[in-house]
Amino acid sequence: MEATIFDLKATDNKGGEVDFSQYKNQVMLIVNTASKCGFTPQYKALEALHQKYKDKGLVVIGFPCNQFAKQEAGNDSEIAAFCELNYGVTFPLMAKSDVNGKDANPVFRFLKKKAPGFIFSAVKWNFTKFLVDRSGKRVLRFSPTTDPGSLEADIERFLASSVD
Repeated sequence: MEATIFDLKATDNKGGEVDFSQYKNQVMLIVNTASKCGFTPQYKALEALHQKYKDKGLVVIGFPCNQFAKQEAGNDSEIAAFCELNYGVTFPLMAKSDVNGKDANPVFRFLKKKAPGFIFSAVKWNFTKFLVDRSGKRVLRFSPTTDPGSLEADIERFLASSVD
C-alpha cells in the first residue's frame, strides 16, 4: 500500500509526539516558517485560513525552520510566544526542524518527494507551502511568495473531495 503522510510522526513545539494519523480525512496546509523573514507577515493570512476552514476539515501546521539565513533563531517556546503575540497564531506549531539535508524532518522528506518543485526537490526558502488532500497522498506545492489567501480555491477543492 502507498505510504501517506498519516504514517508519519513529528514533535510539537512543547516536545510532545504528534501522530499524523490524527489528521486522517482532513486537508493539511503545512508550511516551513520563520519569525524574522520578509514573509513572516504571512502568519496572519495562515491564521485567517485556519480560522475560516478549521471546522470544515483544514488544519494549518507550521514547522519553524532556521535553515534559511538563520531567520528562526529562537527556541520553541520563544517562537510560539512570538507567533501568538504578533499574529494570534492558534494553529499547531511543531518543534523547530530542518526541511532540507540529512536531518530533514520526515514530514518534509515526504512532502518534497510528493511535490518536488520545478528544478530540485529542496525547499528554497521560508514559507514554502504544501497542501495535502484528505487521502494524505496528493500534495500541491506553493512558493514562499504565494499569498496564503490565494490558496482558498485549492483548499475548497480539497475539502470538497472525498477520500480515495
